[in-house]
Amino acid sequence: MTDQTQSDAMLGGRFRLLQSARGYRAGMDAALLAAACDARPGERVLDLGCGPGAVMLAAAVRRPQARFTGIEADPEALGLARANIALNDLADRVEALAGDVALPFSRLGLPRFDAALCNPPFFDDARALRGPAPEKTRAWMASDGLSAWIGFLLKAVRDGGTLTLIHRADRLADILALLAPKAGSIRIRPVQPRSGSHASRVIVRAIRGGRAPLALLPPLVLHPDGEGQHTPEAEAILRDAAPLPWG
Repeated sequence: MTDQTQSDAMLGGRFRLLQSARGYRAGMDAALLAAACDARPGERVLDLGCGPGAVMLAAAVRRPQARFTGIEADPEALGLARANIALNDLADRVEALAGDVALPFSRLGLPRFDAALCNPPFFDDARALRGPAPEKTRAWMASDGLSAWIGFLLKAVRDGGTLTLIHRADRLADILALLAPKAGSIRIRPVQPRSGSHASRVIVRAIRGGRAPLALLPPLVLHPDGEGQHTPEAEAILRDAAPLPWG
């Protein structure tokens, strides 16, 4: 750890995460995406744009018999991901590789994965966001657009494999349109800040080659309307490693 990084206890202390003290920091979105991972024993899972590794490490703690590969384009974030894998003694089944969504998946020389997780940058139009701090630009701004991220996921997952991503609720139509040519059996979990508010996020799970009808699941509500930091369901995900079910 340096004066540019800090170590945080995550998932109720089940692992530690070195992350930038000034740049993008893993938060609720990463925790929810990891909880949505339902990989079975022996399956290989891709974490596209893994950053310092928050999603894949949290998912690996929950799914101790699955294997995880993170892909990251930023050298500093990739270095942190590798350091975090070593810090948590997970090198036997978690790895982080250099890669970029702007390049074909085939360049990685890897077989297709059983599942993929992704928290793409939330903006691909600089006019839609007041400029973030330079340290956070890559995490917030997708220079290649959402289509590049979903296109990469579709190439990286085998037929019958799952793709799970979290994104802004107002991009749901775009997400569905981008998935439509090759993925189906889509399940959508809205995420609401409070019970009376509109969804701010959606967690979308699709199966490559799936044909089942789309299912809109009950929302996950993060905060109670009265006092309290999180609802019991959100607290269980954040502190007790509870899964986010797709049933």
